[in-house]
Amino acid sequence: MTTRTAVITGASSGIGAATARQLAEAGFRVVLTARRQDRIESLANELTEAGHEAVAQVLDVTDRAAVDAFAAGLDRCDVLFNNAGGALGTDPVAHADPADWRRMYEVNVLGVLHMTQALLPALATSPGGEGTVVVLSSTAGHGTYEGGSGYAAAKHGAHVLAETLRLELCGQPVRVIEIAPGMVRTEEFALTRFRGDRAKADKVYEGVAEPLTAEDVADTVGWAVTRPPHVNVDLLVVRPRAQASNTKVHREG
Repeated sequence: MTTRTAVITGASSGIGAATARQLAEAGFRVVLTARRQDRIESLANELTEAGHEAVAQVLDVTDRAAVDAFAAGLDRCDVLFNNAGGALGTDPVAHADPADWRRMYEVNVLGVLHMTQALLPALATSPGGEGTVVVLSSTAGHGTYEGGSGYAAAKHGAHVLAETLRLELCGQPVRVIEIAPGMVRTEEFALTRFRGDRAKADKVYEGVAEPLTAEDVADTVGWAVTRPPHVNVDLLVVRPRAQASNTKVHREG
């Protein structure tokens, strides 16, 4: 296998799917992983029909045995995009459901840990020293807001994992990149957070002329991973122009 290979978790929708398209266009063989088989197989077929190399593999990043088996069957890995994650609920600390916190931590932090540990040997032997770990965190991991404690705690964990891994790998041929998006409007993020309540999900973006799109973030990821191997984008925060911070957003009207 001579084609650069990128493994993308959570590739069934949103930023994961958009990044798969971006990296495929950049010449990577993309390995699409997610729990929803129909979604990733459909995307793999789309990319293959467009002349790209793409394969789909059903995978739950919280299942360590499954992650290890996946890694053992992979012939090459040059880029790992740790995208799988998400938010559940907006309850205050006093009333938050510990089960929601546990699920967010398992996916956003332990999922990143599982995938990174399993694929580091392959990344470290990437030809040309191009091994790259990308962690998709969030601006929530750098500054919290009311109702966001559980998600902010999980994404802060992902941020610290990336920061520490970069220190520990210093001198080795593996880059560690953290991309921290602010407000991104995708088809599922807010809807999942509000447990399917479309009205509440839509209200998050109400009056915001141009929140980021999945493609905006994918473009950022694609740019970061295609820099020369000696260039490490430690942390890239990307927000829409209308968002100055997690708590200050310009809304029309």
